[in-house]
Amino acid sequence: MAKNVLVLGAGIVGMSTAIHLRRRGIEATVVDRVGPAAGASFGNGGLIQREAVFPYRFPRELGTLLRVARNRSVDVSYASLALARMAPALLRYFMASAPGPYAQTVRKEAALISTCLDEHLDLAREAGALDLLRPVGWLRAYSTQRDLDEAVTAAETARRAFGVNFSTLDGAGLAKAEPDFQPRRVGALHWTQSLSLSDPGGLIAAYAQLFERLGGRILRGDGTKLERRGAAWRLATEDGFVEASDVVVAMGAWSVDLTARFGYAPPLFGKRGYHMHYLLSEGAKLNRPILDSESQFLLAPMKHGVRLTTGVEFADRDGAPTPVQLARAEPIARRLLPLGERVDAAPWMGVRPCMPDMIPVIGQAPGIAGLWCGFGHGHQGMTLGPTTGRMLAEMVVGERPLLDPEPYRADRF
Repeated sequence: MAKNVLVLGAGIVGMSTAIHLRRRGIEATVVDRVGPAAGASFGNGGLIQREAVFPYRFPRELGTLLRVARNRSVDVSYASLALARMAPALLRYFMASAPGPYAQTVRKEAALISTCLDEHLDLAREAGALDLLRPVGWLRAYSTQRDLDEAVTAAETARRAFGVNFSTLDGAGLAKAEPDFQPRRVGALHWTQSLSLSDPGGLIAAYAQLFERLGGRILRGDGTKLERRGAAWRLATEDGFVEASDVVVAMGAWSVDLTARFGYAPPLFGKRGYHMHYLLSEGAKLNRPILDSESQFLLAPMKHGVRLTTGVEFADRDGAPTPVQLARAEPIARRLLPLGERVDAAPWMGVRPCMPDMIPVIGQAPGIAGLWCGFGHGHQGMTLGPTTGRMLAEMVVGERPLLDPEPYRADRF
């Protein structure tokens, strides 16, 4: 049969892949259980992080481990039984965070990150959504001079090695940049290249509309029900069965539910997270996202209000929400900014799809012709979605990909 592609998942990775396939004249259909931007692509902090060349590593400092073990932190919480079930993957995560392996991970991640601005702007320009990408960067505030100095040293390393740009603000500079940020801090790093999204879900919706203008279809269906019929793939949707020569699996934390049925079960695990939007008091303003290092959560100005995003929760992927971190963070957030009432009826919850080596899977599933993987981006799915989508489309059609795909290959586990 002629090459046509079924893309499973309508988040940032799936929509980016589908657009790049249509640009190459390939018939493509996106299938999702809910529709565009319903998962982690909707609920993130809204940052395209050009500076994110150092992935979130497993903590190895005894003090940090003891603090997290108490299970009272704002940045990390866990359910004991779920943590036990994740133990094999988390052990691999811990090992990959050792200095030697982590240095290799940084080089692999940095290659992807270096492309993120160009690839997002390319799609947003064609989608007519450039107004959603604000070139204001983001701030990380520090309470002590020692912490700020250490952060500047790490930032200088990133600038020399990977071309990351930043500026340093003292306490007065931070107060001038964000007059309504209330606590006194010694200063902040301003990551100047990164883009801030005023509406992450709106950006994915714009990409979905672009895909449809290019002749693509978006249908509803359960991608985990995919079947193999001879040389073709077949999936039931609300509009009937769809057949394709190739399938791209971009279902985030649920991707392994499908790939395992065909013999590929990578050690994918999830980090749950929450957000809530708040109004600001009359006359108050937040100019750009800010993360207070003492508090360990992000406050980001969005179309629907100030979004407070929590850290990491290790809990069952499909379990009921337990937004204890949000309850811990909100009183602190109200001391940082003059927040008003909650906007959302209930906290939003999503799951970050993570690989133990902190590197996404991009490429063909081992030993399964026509099955392609694009998942496991951890905290950087929004940042790396367009790059991943372009690489997958190029590999599906036999073009030379934007980057060497070897470090991200699926058979590395």
